[in-house]
Amino acid sequence: MQLEIITPEAQVFEGEAEAVQFPGLDGSFQVLNGHAPIISALAKGDVKVDLTNTFEADEESSDKIAIDGSNKKIIRVAINGGVVEMLNNKVIVLAE
Repeated sequence: MQLEIITPEAQVFEGEAEAVQFPGLDGSFQVLNGHAPIISALAKGDVKVDLTNTFEADEESSDKIAIDGSNKKIIRVAINGGVVEMLNNKVIVLAE
């Protein structure tokens, strides 16, 4: 599925993901490839992304995206809340 994580300052991430875990207001939840359409509010926490390919950091993303241990296919993006929408296998995160 296609994933975009956007903040008011910049687009933090864009790429292909197999699964994405979110900090929901009532606890964490995960969406997988082919998930039903959903819109949800997000709490402060980490968005955990299981990528289809390994992550290659660049100068812009290095301070916003953390690689989860030695596995370069799992990244984490810290957010202060926001909204997520999944529709037609595309996930858009509008984060603070």
